[in-house]
Amino acid sequence: MPYGRHRIRTAVVGAVLAVAALAGCTSAAPDPGSTAAPARKATPTPTPTPTPASRWDASPASVAAVGDSVTRAFDACSLLADCPEASWATGTDPAVNSLALRLLGADRMAGNSWNLARSGARVAALPEQMARAAAERPGLVTVMIGANDACRPTPAGMTPVADFRRSFEAALARLRKDAPEARVYVASVPDLRRLWDTGRADPMVRRVWELGVCGSMLADPLDLGAAAERRRTAVRDRVVAYNEVLAEVCAADELCRYDGGAVFGFRFDTSLLSTWDWFHPSRDGQARLAELAYRRITEK
Repeated sequence: MPYGRHRIRTAVVGAVLAVAALAGCTSAAPDPGSTAAPARKATPTPTPTPTPASRWDASPASVAAVGDSVTRAFDACSLLADCPEASWATGTDPAVNSLALRLLGADRMAGNSWNLARSGARVAALPEQMARAAAERPGLVTVMIGANDACRPTPAGMTPVADFRRSFEAALARLRKDAPEARVYVASVPDLRRLWDTGRADPMVRRVWELGVCGSMLADPLDLGAAAERRRTAVRDRVVAYNEVLAEVCAADELCRYDGGAVFGFRFDTSLLSTWDWFHPSRDGQARLAELAYRRITEK
């Protein structure tokens, strides 16, 4: 889902012009007759250590969001543009009913919520974003990062797992330096292979993907050969490894809650994706992310 605007700008503009005549078509369902080899099962995600009820605050006074283009609601409202009002984390759009809107209410959001995410960001950018979040002394910080680390032109460009861990640990440490009591919600990285399997049967979706969106997973979407399957499996395995890191590092911080793999396991279909790029969440997709986050943050 998250992907930087610069890499897809030319791809999406060209694809939109090429498939404009199909804009009113309904997205096809995944091909039930697929012969694609199934991806290896995800390694079980470590169970996060429950945050003591006395230490967790399900009614924070403020919310800061860090991460990538999903949290900026890129392509949710218009072509190649952020739409922070539709963000799952801090958006003001009542139709999305963002996490901040649910937790703070419309009257309290102004001056008490900050969207510090950046489209195209990878985990290496997270410590700096966390420093900016910590300066606001937020009650809650939301984190959604990692898809750009897996979505490179080829699998060889994916962020090594050890580097991913170092950056995420540094980000949490930076937050704790200036905001030691801030609660943290960490969303899992989405299952990019499921995205491929959902959209590959639709000609309009393929036209966009084939022009450069998340090449490591989505290149040659109809190729079911052994090499293509190994490539997709490598990307999915890397996403699973990133999620293990997120779970483990979060579990070591008593004021952090990982989503337990909720975003990774959620079955996004094309009705929840932007019709500009068939990759980022639409407004409806943003609303589902807000729902998943709210459920985890407020559970006992």
